[in-house]
Amino acid sequence: MHDRAITAEFGFQQDLQTCESLMKEGSKSFFSASRILPSKIRDSAIALYAFCRLLDDMVDDPDAPDDVIKQIEYRLDCIYAQTPADIPADRALALVVERFLIPRELLDALVEGFRWDRHGRQYDTIEELCDYSARVASTVGVMMTLIMGVRDRTVLERACELGLAMQLSNIARDVGEDAKNQRLYLPKQWLEEEGIDPDQWLINPQFSPALSRVVKRLITYADHLYSRSSFGFSGLPRNCRSAIAAASFIYSEISRQVERQAYDSVSRRAVVSKKRKLLLLVKAFRTAIFTVKPDRSFSQIASIQFLVDVVRPEEPYAHYTGSVEERLIWVVGLLEKVELRKTASFYAKAQQQA
Repeated sequence: MHDRAITAEFGFQQDLQTCESLMKEGSKSFFSASRILPSKIRDSAIALYAFCRLLDDMVDDPDAPDDVIKQIEYRLDCIYAQTPADIPADRALALVVERFLIPRELLDALVEGFRWDRHGRQYDTIEELCDYSARVASTVGVMMTLIMGVRDRTVLERACELGLAMQLSNIARDVGEDAKNQRLYLPKQWLEEEGIDPDQWLINPQFSPALSRVVKRLITYADHLYSRSSFGFSGLPRNCRSAIAAASFIYSEISRQVERQAYDSVSRRAVVSKKRKLLLLVKAFRTAIFTVKPDRSFSQIASIQFLVDVVRPEEPYAHYTGSVEERLIWVVGLLEKVELRKTASFYAKAQQQA
């Protein structure tokens, strides 16, 4: 039973289809890479990314209420109580966090990053920017790794680093777009070292050779993280490696496109073509065959350690792999939960029709 896709287990195909439609529109790079994940992993990954995307859209909405973060936290409370809101992404995520033992602290950290966005927070140093990126991107990397059934600390660290790298590529791509929304993510210290006053630049954002050097520096740092993260591929299930390698290559290609534009991401936005994405998918398949062993000699990155620390080093389902009697009790409990959900849904519909 546990090897079947989450859609088959719980009959949530319609919810997951809604999540998939959301991802097609909102995260094309991830959607491209996810197509080569095994179905049982892909369904859960789609549910996770769709929920995160919904939250991101809520926070970015200029008309969002002042208590939008509290609304998000309440939705998480309901998800972890297994009483999710009547929203496809919430229902799907409730199944994912229960099945894969996703620590609540990971999603709380994600929400904290959204709170920083909401407050228009800026970052003085690259270390502070990594603190932010760890919350909005590395959290997802850890959760994806747990969905793949891996809880090894070293692999989780490499997943966090991939999240950092991908977020930095996004920041390098979106300098101009963020500035239009009065947001600045480039390290202020780096800007000042190039003679750029961050506050004045944000008033009138213009591309310049000085700015290009800052963007180049950010991309160079991201490339270092992409390189480190690649040592974690072989710690993943073999049938998942290609998809994660593809995600790494596609997001890294965003950086390459910014380079081709002479680091000008103010005048135009770097886009990776569909043809290029297909070529990178082929490259990812080759990489999955020739992967290196996880390297445990890397120095730790302080920004991500709290995310790795909250993951208990246990195998998924370790809490019910005992005797036959214990497994039977677990199955009965699961069936009771499913039946309760069906009953609650039935009465809710009956009340609406009354």
